[in-house]
Amino acid sequence: MPSQVHDLPSLPPRARDSHKGDHGRVLLVAGSPGMCGAAVLAARAALRCGSGLVTVAIPAALSHGVTAAVPEAMHIHLTADDDLPEDLDGRFDALGVGPGLGTSDRSRRLLERALGSWSGPQVIDADALNLVAAGVPTSMHAERVWTPHPGELERLTGQTPREKDERVRACECFVAQRGGVIVLKGHRTVIHDGRRYTVNRTGNPGMATGGSGDVLTGVITSLLGQGLGAFDAARLGAHLHGAAGDAAAARVGEASLIASDLVDCLPDAFASLCRT
Repeated sequence: MPSQVHDLPSLPPRARDSHKGDHGRVLLVAGSPGMCGAAVLAARAALRCGSGLVTVAIPAALSHGVTAAVPEAMHIHLTADDDLPEDLDGRFDALGVGPGLGTSDRSRRLLERALGSWSGPQVIDADALNLVAAGVPTSMHAERVWTPHPGELERLTGQTPREKDERVRACECFVAQRGGVIVLKGHRTVIHDGRRYTVNRTGNPGMATGGSGDVLTGVITSLLGQGLGAFDAARLGAHLHGAAGDAAAARVGEASLIASDLVDCLPDAFASLCRT
């Protein structure tokens, strides 16, 4: 019987003589024509969560816009399906794939290459989930975090759980079949690794806005890159994401909240950890 966890993990303190390479090198495979904002939101969130180095793999034609929006991020310019380097394991500490990726044949090939080139901690979100639901193969992987909303879970499993107990059971079944950790988003997000689960208590309805999930991908990928295990990164990430939403709602109101407000309020979310 899986046990419910209530405490929150924390990031290790930073050494006074640390440098950017000590705080996580993350790669985000994200964005496509018409959806480069998803890559921007995920990259900004990863940087705000403390990643030392953030690289975005994005079609070359979109790189100028992403550079203008996130000058702190580096890029891998994709001009063909095989542009993603094969040596990802040696260059990065965590991978986030899916925000704004699209579901074209080219996106499918890019996802297959990313997953085939990377064996470390990873987040699969958004269109990457849809591509997996459409048949892209994945292996069992303990350090993989899946972040579906209910519609994506339905595409992956055929299930649409609504009540808390149903959502917890659906997550347990998903992990048994797919491995890793699942973050089933929505009101009272459920995080489950097959042995333990937690139900997130932060967040508000104002976060039901386009781009919110892209921010969460950046947050969890960043925490993985900084050394947290998949379950800890997922539950701390969900808490911080929701706490940023609560801070943003207090600042601008739920109706006016947009995804970039979540990124801007991540420092408030981290500050709230010190008060709990």
